[in-house]
Amino acid sequence: MLVKCFTVGSIQANCYIVTDEKTLDCAVIDPGAESNTIMNYLEENRLKCRFILLTHGHFDHTGAVEEIQKQTGAVICINSMDIARKPFELAYKYKLPRCGATFISEGDTLRVGSLSIDVLETPGHSEGGVTFRCDGALFTGDTLFRDSIGRTDFPGCSYKSMMSSLRKLYNLKGDYEVYPGHMEPTSLERERRCNYFIQDAIRSE
Repeated sequence: MLVKCFTVGSIQANCYIVTDEKTLDCAVIDPGAESNTIMNYLEENRLKCRFILLTHGHFDHTGAVEEIQKQTGAVICINSMDIARKPFELAYKYKLPRCGATFISEGDTLRVGSLSIDVLETPGHSEGGVTFRCDGALFTGDTLFRDSIGRTDFPGCSYKSMMSSLRKLYNLKGDYEVYPGHMEPTSLERERRCNYFIQDAIRSE
């Protein structure tokens, strides 16, 4: 598995391209802006984009969805709970169902070449927030950051739900590389030890 990160847009969101190096099949996770940058990377490396995977529906993670879907024909995947609320919903801005969106939920597995990408529901920052797990990596969107978490003061956010999601991540067996929606990567084991919010979630269980 090859992971490429582009930090895009005015809010500096992380877009990840996850590639099976044998087949060159890939998934684009959270293309928030700068579709030309993302498409140039796909084309220069002859990658076949199979999915556009969205950890949640906020604009800074979805701004380039329409253009990339148009150019690649990739299937857009998002949890249905993030289609229902303005002003963040994709359907409101992009009429997402017309792009052939697939709704994903806990326990779903997506195949990208030989890679298996599992869906974990991790609401809190948004009602439909998800984390994608692939091999030894977690793509946590705005659920878990290095030393922090995503905001819970927007419409549709819930600190209680966030605490439950953090407990779910904490209880995963083993360690993972954590690729968050903003800022630098970290590891799950580090966040178990150092992240105040995870520790608060465990204390409040």
